[in-house]
Amino acid sequence: MTHEREREREREQPWKSNSMATPPRKQQVSLRGASAKEITRDALLEKVCHERELRNYTRRAAAAALFIQKVWRRYHTTKKVARQLQEEWEMSMTQYDDLMTSGWVSSNVLRPFLFFVTCSSTLHQKLQITTIKCMLTCFKTILQNPEKNFCSLAMGTLEERSTWLYQARKLVSICSFILAECDHTSLANQENVLLTALAMQLIVALTDPRGWKSFNNVNHINAGIAVKNLIEFIATGKSGLYSSVRRYIMNSNGPLRRKSDVLTDDHFLITASAITLALRPFHVADLNINDVGLSDVKDAAEQYCTFLLTVPWLSQCVPAVLLPAFKHASVLSPCLLTLLISKERIFVEMSKLDQSKFCSSCPNLIPSSGWALANIINLATEYDNGSGDSGRFVQGLDCRVYVHSVITISENLLCWLENCGCPRNEENDEYIGNDESSIETADPDILEKTASLGSLKVSYIEAFKPVYQQWHLMKLLAMAKKDFSMPEADTSAANPSFEYCGKLELIDIAFFYSCMLRIFSSFNPMGGSMPTLNMLSFTPGFLVELWRVLEGSFLCQEDHVGNDDKLCKNGISGSHNDIVMEKKQGRVAKDAGNKWTSVLQKITGKSCNDVDYVQSTNSPLGPSLDDGDACDSWDVEPLRRGSQGISKEISCLLHLFCATYAHLLLVLDDIEFYEKQVPFMLEQQRRIASVLNTLVYNGFSHNNGHHNKPLMDAAVRCLHLLYERDCRHRFSPPSLWIAPARKGRPPIAAAARAHEAVTANLRSADALTSPSMGSVITTTPHVFPFEERVQMFREFIKLDKVSRRMAGEVAGPGPGSIEIVVRRDHIVEDGFKQLNFLGSRLKSWINVSFVSECGLPEAGLDYGGLSKEFLTDISRTAFDPGYGLFSQTSTSERCLIPNTAARLVENGMQMIEFLGRVVGKALYEGILLDYSFSLVFVQKLLGRYSFLDELSTLDPELYRNLMYVKHYEGDVRELSLDFTVTEELLGQRVVTELKSGGKNMAVTNENKLQYVHAIADYKLNRQILPLANAFYRGLIDLISPSWLSLFNASEFNQLLSGGKHDFDVDDLRSNTRYTGGYSEGSRTIKLFWEVITGFEPKERCMLLKFVTSCSRAPLLGFKHLQPTFTIHKVACDVPLWAMIGGQDVDRLPSASTCYNTLKLPTYKRPSTLRNKLLYAISSNAGFELS
Repeated sequence: MTHEREREREREQPWKSNSMATPPRKQQVSLRGASAKEITRDALLEKVCHERELRNYTRRAAAAALFIQKVWRRYHTTKKVARQLQEEWEMSMTQYDDLMTSGWVSSNVLRPFLFFVTCSSTLHQKLQITTIKCMLTCFKTILQNPEKNFCSLAMGTLEERSTWLYQARKLVSICSFILAECDHTSLANQENVLLTALAMQLIVALTDPRGWKSFNNVNHINAGIAVKNLIEFIATGKSGLYSSVRRYIMNSNGPLRRKSDVLTDDHFLITASAITLALRPFHVADLNINDVGLSDVKDAAEQYCTFLLTVPWLSQCVPAVLLPAFKHASVLSPCLLTLLISKERIFVEMSKLDQSKFCSSCPNLIPSSGWALANIINLATEYDNGSGDSGRFVQGLDCRVYVHSVITISENLLCWLENCGCPRNEENDEYIGNDESSIETADPDILEKTASLGSLKVSYIEAFKPVYQQWHLMKLLAMAKKDFSMPEADTSAANPSFEYCGKLELIDIAFFYSCMLRIFSSFNPMGGSMPTLNMLSFTPGFLVELWRVLEGSFLCQEDHVGNDDKLCKNGISGSHNDIVMEKKQGRVAKDAGNKWTSVLQKITGKSCNDVDYVQSTNSPLGPSLDDGDACDSWDVEPLRRGSQGISKEISCLLHLFCATYAHLLLVLDDIEFYEKQVPFMLEQQRRIASVLNTLVYNGFSHNNGHHNKPLMDAAVRCLHLLYERDCRHRFSPPSLWIAPARKGRPPIAAAARAHEAVTANLRSADALTSPSMGSVITTTPHVFPFEERVQMFREFIKLDKVSRRMAGEVAGPGPGSIEIVVRRDHIVEDGFKQLNFLGSRLKSWINVSFVSECGLPEAGLDYGGLSKEFLTDISRTAFDPGYGLFSQTSTSERCLIPNTAARLVENGMQMIEFLGRVVGKALYEGILLDYSFSLVFVQKLLGRYSFLDELSTLDPELYRNLMYVKHYEGDVRELSLDFTVTEELLGQRVVTELKSGGKNMAVTNENKLQYVHAIADYKLNRQILPLANAFYRGLIDLISPSWLSLFNASEFNQLLSGGKHDFDVDDLRSNTRYTGGYSEGSRTIKLFWEVITGFEPKERCMLLKFVTSCSRAPLLGFKHLQPTFTIHKVACDVPLWAMIGGQDVDRLPSASTCYNTLKLPTYKRPSTLRNKLLYAISSNAGFELS
């Protein structure tokens, strides 16, 4: 049948058979018959595999069922046997004979008891009522028969000793389980408390052979061996004693225990017994305290570190009378040394503890290693809570082991914080533009939880109180100095721990405090490290010593000076002659104590003469520092790879130095910095600035600014404080700040684009992908010369204009541009009414039409020139102190600052915001204005805080008065001051409290420093902040804050006003274009340059304003003036007779400000040109003169 079908297909498709030469298909015969369904090979294999898996599953299910049945039968049988044994045991215990022996107790009491009690505890995982009664009976039986004591087996035959040890271990495990389940706070568990007390008594009795009645001088060796074996078992994790002690302390002795809980006798007995047992392995033999490396205490020390040192607030949990047992050097020293030796294993166990259900209350906030760190510091020290000057380390403690163990745990904690630790609240150092409207009402539960976590963080940091007490640091420094003076052989012989720790060095101490600062900052970014920084900053000589080691590490290598390795490594003593000049080194050595005393006087407010601020220092920079070739000397070679080029130890030393010195710079006034030169000479200050400048620049330029973030953050902060102080009062040459980038600065356009990329990434919270050069510009813009930063600023604006043009905004004159009409005598009001609502749209082109004071429209078309004139005139009018919005400082510079009374004027704040937009428009268009702001006000616009010494630039008289109060040697109460400030606003006297209750708080010698800084803070920050915020809101509508961050306060004024009130005539001449028939050789042109060269600077500025509508020259020179300065010829024919009679051209010069063009008639005499030109530039008119 199949063949017939194929022949029919061939007849229907003859073309197919002719065209294909393939042989006919071979017949396939199914061996399963014609009705069987065909299956492929792969499908068959898959089917077979599935059937095989099904058979395997069936076998596994059957085996699992058998196993479950076995477990159930075992459980059921064991439970039945245990219940039966318990009943028989209870019956036998009621009928026991008083003549029982120790062997009978072991076989007839303990053997069945251990079986059914162990089964009950294992099956139920908690104590049952019947089991508790049996335990009470058994424990009393053993403890109440001392003459037939079970412990006598420990001194019997070998078999009896083995039986005793086995049963004693079981008893220890059961008693540890009972201790873990004890809860003395529950009134329903009083029987459980009694049982726990008996259990602890039993273990104490088992581990103290001197309490055995059968103990004597004959069998004491066997007894000692048996007890030592039992204690070794306790020291291991198999007994569970240490974990049980931990659970008991955390459940019953927590620092947050209810006040109603009373420390009863049973509770105290349990706690004392538990601590005794936990510490017993350390006292099992007469050990040498210093010989802490013995294997006898290794297991116990590991258990102690894992379970006891990690108890939250251990010092507060343990009764005060028992705390000395924890603090004893025989316990603490071996534990700390074991921690150094077995740190990997101990940290693994701590991490397991964090994941268990018996960890601390907030493992996600503070891990076990964090509590171990706090407890070690508290156990190793003894101090008075009421005094920060008295304290000591516990007697016999090895400070080397203490410091190294704290460093070890700190590194583990910091690693945890970095990887999975508590989230840090990002501080916003911006003082301007904070959007308070973004604060939303949170869930009360969330707020309560957040407050609770915050309180926990604060309480945790308070546990480190000894660290930020000065005695702690001073004793460590004294120990380091003592170790340095001792030969290594003597040190090693005196202390075996020298093998693991070596000598205590300054670098170790710096490492210690560097870790502490990082931990405090992680848990409390706002002020957690403040107490420590206060202590470090005002510890005499500490900063100087840190810098001496750093200077030897960096600058000695650079200068190729022979350096003593021990000096650079230890930094405790040695010659300093190769680092600082002999003369200045002698002065530092001689006056070190006096200088630091002066610094401390700033805190105590004691004797110091009222020294007027001197603008010049006694130590000039010298000609070599101002030489351009000196840039290389400020580029510190060892730091040219950033933080990756220095070792871990030096990195911590530098981090500590930067954090401490930055903190000191906040309170170090200019008199101490420049005149007294404490704590460093100005030469040293320059070296410090060069080291930090090189480190920060290269760290970010090599894109490793995140490699060591704590160091880089501290270095950036310290560098910024030094740079801002140098900007206010120069102590270093300009070449110092630009030295690191002198050879590798990128093109301006590339740098600008990199900076914009960084800003965009920061806004999108992706700072790690920021280009390295952009990070450099953002962090250290001062490494670029001011001229380059100005070009960069203009490049930013150019890029912004391109993006606006691509978005379809109007970028030039024509349809769609903004048109306004303003009256010259109402220029501020008209401008505010027509432009204030525009916001960022003010970037668009503005066409201005003026109406003269006579009410007539002025002639001329605005192609940019009149808009520049409008901005110049409106700013001159609005910033005039007579207008009331701004006032002038009382300094000689007469800088502008917002008038505090403007807040009370109608639309006053809106007007100030509008003026911010006017200034922003001027900066955006490159228009220079004829005034400068107070540096304090500009600091607010740049988002920076102002400090005490900057008050001298705002109100010198107030600054002198505050310095008088600060250094007043008598009783300040005589001055009758309080914490208030009185102002006069619109004819009324307004009293403002500097702090809550300030009216009733008198200024005394104790709080006068607070008063001085409170007054300065009010004047420099609080009072001006609302006005600065309003101005800032208007300014950033046109100018991005990231653009402004390139400049400091004085540079901002220079960017705005153009610097000097004059210009270079030769520069203008070389960038002038001539049209209409004039050329550089024309007679009138020669006369023109001759005349303006003889002008006064003020007259030259008036000429420049007449032609360009701005009296200042472009900041980068006239080559950047757009359009180019042009002189156009105005031909005027004069009759021959008039010329013979001495008559010259009578026509006045005119100007087209939109084209920066001066229309100059063909004058013949210089006197005529001078008079006509002065008349024209003094008439305050432009097109009308044409």
